[in-house]
Amino acid sequence: RRLVLELPGPAGRHDSFMGRSVVALLGEGNRAACIWAGDSRCYLWRGQRLYQLSKDHSLQQQLIDEQNMSVEDARAHPSAHALTRAVGAADVLTLDVLELEVYPGDTFLLCSDGLYQGLSSDALGNARSLAAPHVALERLFDGALRGSARDNLTAVVIRQ
Repeated sequence: RRLVLELPGPAGRHDSFMGRSVVALLGEGNRAACIWAGDSRCYLWRGQRLYQLSKDHSLQQQLIDEQNMSVEDARAHPSAHALTRAVGAADVLTLDVLELEVYPGDTFLLCSDGLYQGLSSDALGNARSLAAPHVALERLFDGALRGSARDNLTAVVIRQ
């Protein structure tokens, strides 16, 4: 936590606290584990479908889950993007873990909120049809930068 608090924020500022999100995929053989905290996401393309494996640790998601708010109403909340769990937010980091079996052809997308907020679900799903992971990343980044990307763009594509 101390290291996160010492890291400079945007434009070299040292904010009193700026949460950092994390997402990772660990794999061995035909098993994988997705781990995360914050609002970076892990998606799985399997067959012709796109699945969001991670669940955001944000006020928006909390309002949806606990207050039964619609996605639109929760998104309109002025603090919707505030993180409810993040690297450095507490002395001990609690990560969510999802374990799954991996099949040939499975493709994973791990990305920051800057990428998925700048793209539609269709755009995310359509990138899977591209032949190579680096081409999919280029298409995703191009789409986010042409759209409403307001944050940093970080992503990796992993194909089984």
